[in-house]
Order: sequence, then C-alpha cells, then structure tokens
Amino acid sequence: MSILSLDKLTKNFGGLMAVDHVSFDVNEGEIFGLIGPNGSGKTTIFNLINHYYTATDGKIIFKGQDITNKKTFEIARLGIGRTFQVVKPLRRLSVEENVMAAAFARESTFAGARKVASEMIDFCNLTNVSNMKAGGLPIGGRKRLEIARALATRPSLILLDETAAGLNPSELDEAIDIIKGIRDKLGITIIIVEHIMKVIMNISDRIHAIAFGATITEGPPAEVAKHPTVIEAYLGSDYKMEGQNYA
Repeated sequence: MSILSLDKLTKNFGGLMAVDHVSFDVNEGEIFGLIGPNGSGKTTIFNLINHYYTATDGKIIFKGQDITNKKTFEIARLGIGRTFQVVKPLRRLSVEENVMAAAFARESTFAGARKVASEMIDFCNLTNVSNMKAGGLPIGGRKRLEIARALATRPSLILLDETAAGLNPSELDEAIDIIKGIRDKLGITIIIVEHIMKVIMNISDRIHAIAFGATITEGPPAEVAKHPTVIEAYLGSDYKMEGQNYA
C-alpha cells in the first residue's frame, strides 16, 4: 500500500529545471533509496515534499491526501519527518532539550515531550550524553541527534538526507543499525538520500535513480547498480557490488 506518491513532480528555478516530472510511489513499511550525482535534484525533492519549496507542477499525495501546497508545519503534523544534510542543533541547549523542542510539534505538555524525547534519545544511543550541550557533540553524535529530533515529531514517514555522511566506519555501522531499526522497530517508512553505497545498497528495498532532475530507473538495489546509465552518470565504471550485505 502506497504511503507517498509523487506524480510528475516538477520544480523550475528560473531557467533551471531542478526536478523534471519525477514520479514514484513509496510503499508503507519500505526503505526507499533515492540516488544520483550531486546536483541531480534529490534534496530538492525532499524540499518539495516538505514544502520548503513550492512545486512548479505535479502532485504530492501522502496517505491519500494532496499535500502539494500545504504548509511545512501542517505536513510535519500529518506525519512526515525530516533530517538535513547540514546538521544545525540548538547548540546551547542540551541533547534532551533539543529533542524535546522537536517533540512539541505533536505534544502539548512538558511531561509528554520529555517522555518522547527520552525514548528517542535512547533509541539513537544518546542516553549517556543527554545532558551535554548539543554544540559539544562530535559529528556522529550530531547526526544521531538529528535523527532523534526528527523521530520526536512521531512521523509515519521520515526523509533521511545524507545521515551517514562524514562518519567513521564504526559510526557508519551504528547508523545502519539505527536506520534499519527506524523501520523494523518503530514501523516508520523511510526515504533515504545517501552517497555512501555501503549504506544505500545494504538497507534499501528499492532504489530510484535520478540525474539532471529526471528519473533514470527504479528497482531493487542489485538491478539499479547494473543499469548502464546509472553506472555512467553516478557509480562509475569501476563500481562493483560486493554482494548484498555490506554490514
């Protein structure tokens, strides 16, 4: 059953076609990968879904409802969470306070927000730093805090934008476990943009590949990785899948 549908989604910036009539369906309970070269329109698609940008044309349907022109806060309350490439926590607040601030998107009481924050902090392996100022966290901690804040809004769909970028190998394995757990333990559908092939090929059920704002192909990771245009535009001729399991 589809939870999100993009129908010929289009975004022009003046004379630049950033997203060119892109269509896809994301199934409930799926981890859906979105790949493409830098500047191909991946983050722009996320920005259109959350209405940080207004679509030039096309429709976005979430749980059967047209959300194309809804306000960003309305989309969040409907159940779409989001992380960002550049992580910007509230540096002077603690980890707990950062996550609580996000929880108030759906919670109306201090106790409720604190309970949700505690659960998401624990889920993202941040309990031992919950009282630390967010500005003092290393990159791995800031990335996990970004996920915890998005989860605190209690989404049914979460958009993860380069969550694994900048992580060392052990942090990368931890990130993969957390991302898988978002779907497997919390039951949240995921769309993930990621350049690290170890991540995207290991966790995605399906992958949608784009270049120059337009769709190249879509399918299981192994099939997408063998597509000639994907290899030419993104992976490169030297790319080889090292089996299905990258963990």
